[in-house]
Amino acid sequence: MYWFLFLGASLFQALPSTPQTEINSQVWKPFIQHFNSNNTEGFMAVHSKDVIRSPRDAKVVWGWDAYRTQQATGDKQDLATNRKRTLELRFTERISNNDLAVEVGIYKTSYLLPNGQTQSFFGRFHVVLRKETGIWKILVDMDSTEGGTVGEKDFLAANPME
Repeated sequence: MYWFLFLGASLFQALPSTPQTEINSQVWKPFIQHFNSNNTEGFMAVHSKDVIRSPRDAKVVWGWDAYRTQQATGDKQDLATNRKRTLELRFTERISNNDLAVEVGIYKTSYLLPNGQTQSFFGRFHVVLRKETGIWKILVDMDSTEGGTVGEKDFLAANPME
Protein backbone atom coordinates (compact mmCIF):
# COMPACT_ATOMS: atom_id res chain seq x y z
CA MET A 1 0.00 0.00 0.00
CA TYR A 2 2.74 2.48 0.92
CA TRP A 3 4.68 1.80 -2.27
CA PHE A 4 1.52 2.67 -4.23
CA LEU A 5 1.23 6.05 -2.47
CA PHE A 6 4.94 6.69 -3.04
CA LEU A 7 4.62 5.79 -6.73
CA GLY A 8 1.54 8.00 -7.10
CA ALA A 9 3.28 10.94 -5.43
CA SER A 10 6.36 10.43 -7.59
CA LEU A 11 4.32 10.39 -10.78
CA PHE A 12 2.43 13.51 -9.72
CA GLN A 13 5.70 15.38 -9.12
CA ALA A 14 7.05 14.25 -12.49
CA LEU A 15 4.15 15.78 -14.44
CA PRO A 16 5.37 18.69 -16.55
CA SER A 17 4.20 22.11 -15.51
CA THR A 18 1.91 24.01 -17.86
CA PRO A 19 2.49 27.61 -18.92
CA GLN A 20 -0.42 28.65 -16.65
CA THR A 21 1.04 26.99 -13.56
CA GLU A 22 4.45 28.51 -14.33
CA ILE A 23 2.88 31.96 -14.84
CA ASN A 24 0.92 31.64 -11.61
CA SER A 25 4.03 30.79 -9.57
CA GLN A 26 6.53 33.03 -11.38
CA VAL A 27 4.32 36.07 -11.99
CA TRP A 28 0.88 36.28 -10.39
CA LYS A 29 1.60 34.98 -6.88
CA PRO A 30 4.66 37.24 -6.39
CA PHE A 31 2.86 40.12 -8.18
CA ILE A 32 0.00 39.95 -5.67
CA GLN A 33 2.30 39.39 -2.68
CA HIS A 34 4.57 42.34 -3.50
CA PHE A 35 1.68 44.63 -4.47
CA ASN A 36 -0.11 43.87 -1.20
CA SER A 37 3.05 44.45 0.86
CA ASN A 38 4.04 47.70 -0.94
CA ASN A 39 7.31 46.13 -2.09
CA THR A 40 8.18 48.13 -5.22
CA GLU A 41 11.35 46.20 -6.07
CA GLY A 42 9.72 42.78 -5.70
CA PHE A 43 6.71 43.96 -7.70
CA MET A 44 8.84 45.30 -10.53
CA ALA A 45 10.94 42.11 -10.59
CA VAL A 46 8.09 40.20 -12.26
CA HIS A 47 8.10 42.70 -15.14
CA SER A 48 10.30 42.72 -18.22
CA LYS A 49 12.75 45.63 -18.48
CA ASP A 50 10.90 46.23 -21.80
CA VAL A 51 7.54 46.60 -20.01
CA ILE A 52 4.83 48.83 -21.42
CA ARG A 53 2.28 49.89 -18.80
CA SER A 54 -0.95 51.70 -19.58
CA PRO A 55 -3.53 52.52 -16.94
CA ARG A 56 -5.99 53.35 -19.72
CA ASP A 57 -8.39 55.42 -17.60
CA ALA A 58 -5.54 57.92 -17.12
CA LYS A 59 -4.75 57.91 -20.87
CA VAL A 60 -1.02 57.40 -20.27
CA VAL A 61 1.63 54.92 -21.36
CA TRP A 62 4.79 54.26 -19.35
CA GLY A 63 8.01 52.36 -19.86
CA TRP A 64 10.04 50.74 -17.06
CA ASP A 65 11.35 53.91 -15.38
CA ALA A 66 8.04 55.78 -15.29
CA TYR A 67 6.17 52.66 -14.18
CA ARG A 68 8.66 52.02 -11.37
CA THR A 69 8.42 55.65 -10.25
CA GLN A 70 4.61 55.56 -10.21
CA GLN A 71 4.57 52.26 -8.33
CA ALA A 72 7.09 53.49 -5.74
CA THR A 73 5.06 56.68 -5.22
CA GLY A 74 1.86 54.70 -4.63
CA ASP A 75 3.64 52.26 -2.30
CA LYS A 76 5.08 55.13 -0.22
CA GLN A 77 1.73 56.94 -0.05
CA ASP A 78 -0.09 53.83 1.15
CA LEU A 79 2.56 53.18 3.81
CA ALA A 80 2.58 56.83 4.94
CA THR A 81 -1.22 56.95 5.25
CA ASN A 82 -1.45 53.47 6.81
CA ARG A 83 -3.70 52.17 4.01
CA LYS A 84 -3.55 48.39 3.65
CA ARG A 85 -4.35 47.11 0.21
CA THR A 86 -5.38 43.69 -1.00
CA LEU A 87 -5.31 42.72 -4.67
CA GLU A 88 -7.26 39.78 -6.04
CA LEU A 89 -7.21 38.56 -9.64
CA ARG A 90 -9.65 36.43 -11.59
CA PHE A 91 -9.34 35.41 -15.22
CA THR A 92 -11.66 35.44 -18.23
CA GLU A 93 -9.11 34.35 -20.83
CA ARG A 94 -5.69 32.69 -20.64
CA ILE A 95 -3.90 31.91 -23.90
CA SER A 96 -0.32 30.69 -23.98
CA ASN A 97 2.33 28.74 -25.77
CA ASN A 98 5.80 27.87 -24.52
CA ASP A 99 7.12 31.44 -24.39
CA LEU A 100 4.27 33.92 -24.95
CA ALA A 101 0.96 34.44 -23.18
CA VAL A 102 -2.04 36.75 -23.17
CA GLU A 103 -4.16 36.92 -20.04
CA VAL A 104 -7.36 38.89 -19.51
CA GLY A 105 -9.29 39.18 -16.31
CA ILE A 106 -10.84 41.25 -13.59
CA TYR A 107 -8.98 42.70 -10.62
CA LYS A 108 -10.35 43.74 -7.26
CA THR A 109 -8.25 46.08 -5.16
CA SER A 110 -9.54 46.67 -1.64
CA TYR A 111 -8.16 49.29 0.71
CA LEU A 112 -8.52 49.04 4.46
CA LEU A 113 -8.42 52.65 5.61
CA PRO A 114 -7.08 53.81 8.99
CA ASN A 115 -10.66 54.54 10.11
CA GLY A 116 -11.58 50.87 9.57
CA GLN A 117 -13.61 51.41 6.40
CA THR A 118 -12.93 49.34 3.30
CA GLN A 119 -13.09 50.62 -0.27
CA SER A 120 -12.97 48.27 -3.26
CA PHE A 121 -12.20 49.06 -6.88
CA PHE A 122 -12.62 46.83 -9.92
CA GLY A 123 -11.21 46.84 -13.43
CA ARG A 124 -10.41 44.68 -16.43
CA PHE A 125 -6.76 43.88 -17.14
CA HIS A 126 -5.05 42.76 -20.35
CA VAL A 127 -1.52 41.42 -19.91
CA VAL A 128 1.01 40.08 -22.39
CA LEU A 129 3.75 37.91 -20.91
CA ARG A 130 6.95 36.54 -22.38
CA LYS A 131 9.47 34.05 -21.14
CA GLU A 132 12.88 35.66 -20.69
CA THR A 133 15.81 33.34 -19.97
CA GLY A 134 13.36 30.69 -18.82
CA ILE A 135 11.28 32.94 -16.51
CA TRP A 136 7.88 34.46 -17.31
CA LYS A 137 7.77 38.29 -17.18
CA ILE A 138 5.03 40.85 -17.78
CA LEU A 139 5.73 42.62 -21.07
CA VAL A 140 2.51 44.65 -21.51
CA ASP A 141 0.11 45.55 -18.69
CA MET A 142 -3.08 47.51 -19.38
CA ASP A 143 -6.15 47.97 -17.27
CA SER A 144 -9.33 50.00 -17.22
CA THR A 145 -12.48 50.41 -15.18
CA GLU A 146 -14.24 50.78 -18.56
CA GLY A 147 -15.99 53.92 -17.41
CA GLY A 148 -16.80 52.44 -14.02
CA THR A 149 -18.80 49.61 -15.55
CA VAL A 150 -16.56 46.78 -14.30
CA GLY A 151 -17.77 45.60 -10.92
CA GLU A 152 -18.07 42.82 -8.40
CA LYS A 153 -20.49 40.88 -10.63
CA ASP A 154 -17.79 40.70 -13.33
CA PHE A 155 -15.17 39.73 -10.77
CA LEU A 156 -17.26 36.88 -9.36
CA ALA A 157 -18.13 35.62 -12.87
CA ALA A 158 -14.43 35.28 -13.80
CA ASN A 159 -12.31 32.22 -12.97
CA PRO A 160 -10.04 32.20 -9.91
CA MET A 161 -6.35 31.50 -10.37
CA GLU A 162 -5.83 27.74 -10.17
